[in-house]
Amino acid sequence: MQPTDYRRISDILRHGAARRPDAPALVDDGRTWSYAQLAAVADAYAALLRDLGVRPGDRVMLVAENGVAQVALLFAAAAIDAWSVIVNARLSEGELETIRTHSGARRVLYVTDNSPDAARHAARAGALPCAGDLHGVLASGLNTACVPEPMEAGADQVAALMYTTGTTGQPKGVMLSHAGLLFVAATSSRLRGLTPQDRAWGGLPISHVYGLTSVLLGTLYAGACLHLAPRFDAGALLASIRAGELTIVQGVPAMYARLLAMIEEAARPLASRLRFCYAGGSPLDPALKRAAEAMFGLPLHNGYGLTEGGPTVSQTRLDAPRTDTSVGLPIPGVEVRIVARDGLDVAPGETGELWIRSPGRMRGYYRDPAATAAALQPGGWLATGDLARQDPDGALFLLGRTRELIIRSGFNVYPLEVETALNAHPAVVQSAVVGRPLPAAEEEVVAFVEAHGVDEAALQAWLLPRLAPYKRPARIVFMDALPAAPSGKILKSRLPLA
Repeated sequence: MQPTDYRRISDILRHGAARRPDAPALVDDGRTWSYAQLAAVADAYAALLRDLGVRPGDRVMLVAENGVAQVALLFAAAAIDAWSVIVNARLSEGELETIRTHSGARRVLYVTDNSPDAARHAARAGALPCAGDLHGVLASGLNTACVPEPMEAGADQVAALMYTTGTTGQPKGVMLSHAGLLFVAATSSRLRGLTPQDRAWGGLPISHVYGLTSVLLGTLYAGACLHLAPRFDAGALLASIRAGELTIVQGVPAMYARLLAMIEEAARPLASRLRFCYAGGSPLDPALKRAAEAMFGLPLHNGYGLTEGGPTVSQTRLDAPRTDTSVGLPIPGVEVRIVARDGLDVAPGETGELWIRSPGRMRGYYRDPAATAAALQPGGWLATGDLARQDPDGALFLLGRTRELIIRSGFNVYPLEVETALNAHPAVVQSAVVGRPLPAAEEEVVAFVEAHGVDEAALQAWLLPRLAPYKRPARIVFMDALPAAPSGKILKSRLPLA
């Protein structure tokens, strides 16, 4: 089977099983699964889904943490043209119910073997074991009110419905097609130079689009092996790196911050087989980049994407690592514009909203035509809601979300600039900066900080020579841990602003 013959994301697994059936595809809880073994499990789950009454165009909700059953169910749903609604089991009962109701899922499946949270959700829902299942999959009752969505020709059929965690507001269901996911998987695999000999870390949640596309699909597209972990464990990841089990690590900046907190300066750089490490999913500040590069003895590559983009938009090149925190050049096949509020392109080097045109772009927000119309612009463009500028060499720099821009004393304050200054302090693990509304359409800057052995006076003194007065926080609030999604992304909507 040639890559151009791919019609469904499940063809990635079929291709791997046909070409290298005995090669390792996944390592899960100490057991290695070959491509042929994983394909056999996926086939069994495809039959199970049909027995459970799941039809083409139905939504099937997968409540799980990273594991072989979750991966096999994802491919099984794709093979029968059902839409996977991939949900992390660590979400609350209320969040799961919101997604279940909005998606109108035909069935909800809970993978309980490696997730106590999934087991608790299954018990509350009265889910029952599936006949013949060996991996702790429980199924909810059949939703007879579910109406299948119309089938699309070729690879334009929706493969996954990904609900955004969002930094503010309610999550939205992003419709991603097989064609879009295959584009990102193939491009990510090629740009990382993956080979069947690579061993990648799979601790980013597959329920997050970064973990789904670049990590899972991109790794398997190359015929490489993915070492799954149900959730991020800094100690376990560090042990795997030191044991030489991994050649590729991809994560969010918060993950690298946790690793650094565990390692003494004298232990750097780590002895490992790593050839590539990459950050994405949230802004990377310069101090963390430098420290992570010293830890690994490798460049820490950076990139940018968003769920609605499929997700990858840009990344730095392996053969041209950067010393700054640019998110790199648009990947092949992706076009970008920097747009002012009037919808016209800004002058070169100026800041505006980033618009993209990509084969990975979402089909729209499920059952939300108003939000879809606001995001999808004429000519195939997606308005990302992210503020960016582009250097003459084409490199992109992100400055934050348009809705997170803080207006203070008539000046624009970009939270990322303040967070970068705070994170440069050696005692700060990570920070989040938001605007707090004041009377007369004014805002004040408030910083939330996760730090050790430092007080507010010391941090304000640190910021004094680094930020203009209007950019400096009116308040610095210390927290034991900043609220975060399972992917590690900081959730600013959960910060206690009151």
